[in-house]
Amino acid sequence: MTMAETMELTSLNNRRIWRLTWPVLVSLLMQHLVGMTDTAFLGRVGEVELGAAALGSIYFLAVYMVGFGFSVGAQIIMARRNGEGNFAGIGRIFFCCCQFMVVLAALLFLLSRFLTPLILRSVITSEAVYTETIRYLDWRTLGFFVVFQAVMFRAFFVAVTDTKVLTLSSVVMLLTNTALNYVLIFGKCGLPALGVAGAAVASVIAEGAGVIFFIVYIKWRVDAVKYALNSVGRFSWKLLGEIMNTSIWTMLQLFIAVGIWFWFFLAVEHLGEQSLAVGNIIRSVSSISFMILSAFATVTSSLVSNLIGAGHSDQVIKLVRRMVMLAFVGTGISLLLFCLFPVPVLRIFTDSEVLIEATRATTYAIVINTLIQTAAYILFNAVTGTGNTRVALLIELVATAVYAAAIYQVVTVWRSNMAWCWLCDSSYALTVGVISFLYLWSGRWKNRRV
Repeated sequence: MTMAETMELTSLNNRRIWRLTWPVLVSLLMQHLVGMTDTAFLGRVGEVELGAAALGSIYFLAVYMVGFGFSVGAQIIMARRNGEGNFAGIGRIFFCCCQFMVVLAALLFLLSRFLTPLILRSVITSEAVYTETIRYLDWRTLGFFVVFQAVMFRAFFVAVTDTKVLTLSSVVMLLTNTALNYVLIFGKCGLPALGVAGAAVASVIAEGAGVIFFIVYIKWRVDAVKYALNSVGRFSWKLLGEIMNTSIWTMLQLFIAVGIWFWFFLAVEHLGEQSLAVGNIIRSVSSISFMILSAFATVTSSLVSNLIGAGHSDQVIKLVRRMVMLAFVGTGISLLLFCLFPVPVLRIFTDSEVLIEATRATTYAIVINTLIQTAAYILFNAVTGTGNTRVALLIELVATAVYAAAIYQVVTVWRSNMAWCWLCDSSYALTVGVISFLYLWSGRWKNRRV
């Protein structure tokens, strides 16, 4: 990071923050649209397929978070090196992580292939949903080999604050996925109709297209010498150990975060196939606001690490306040549009009047959840950006315990409607937000080195 860029960050200029955030926002929205196209197409196949895609995608996401968590830890360290001006160190970290990700992908693929049927057979009550979920995951888990490389490219570009490329790669992924969904799910162009398996195949190929785009972009648009990207170099166990010291806690934290969400959907599946289908639609709708929030949260983590690396720890709290306010504006606009036009939004995902009406009844739950999440996740990602990922894991464990208790009482014991079930997530976000605020306010993070 140049001195001029550091000055822009410390001045908390809205234009500078937005210039970094909007490409991440667009890329996350595009990636979310990849999942939305799956839901939109499968919503016209049947409730079983829609529910199976929900369970399968969240199960995949829980395992994927192990790799993504590693990339977040690497991103924090690369961002710190960027703030310090140690650009060559960024390239060494990047290549070391990419090599490790190949091994991690192979390991998780093999474990998923052998253990997934045993795990899901014991927790899914509907035979039809179980069969379709396995069909989805048999193909989707192949994506570990490409998506783990993709998250490392994403971590690199966010760390060096060159986020505009994320938008372009996401467009490539979205267009590829949409076209292949239509062809493979419904069996067009002379191909057989694969249904839920077609959605999985389309996602894997789309992620591969995104990785190819990243490689081409780095070759033609990035200063390879500056970031030591012109040669791979030898793998370093010592460097991996240093990265893992930060990443391991993020890997555990994100796996637990999505794992408890998977448990939530399993609990909802016990309420019936229709409830599970409604839950998948709610997930897609609420994720629009969550992607906006995630963009601001991702940039918050990177900017906090850059500021600390540049010696401006005193500016972190001001930055966090600014990011919270900007995030509220972004999520507020999306919530307003959904509240004004709920039915047109819901028709994107299903043409069933029964499902539309059932999902519409959860509007207030989506709004309440998002408002609480907005402040909470910005604060939490600021904690992660300080490099103290062990504290982030502890926060996650406490919040997960609260969330688990809420799920058990509201979903399992009371067997409430989907609106009340969805509000369980508010207990998780509120816990995360309060503890993160107290930790940041304490100032105990200021001397943390990574």
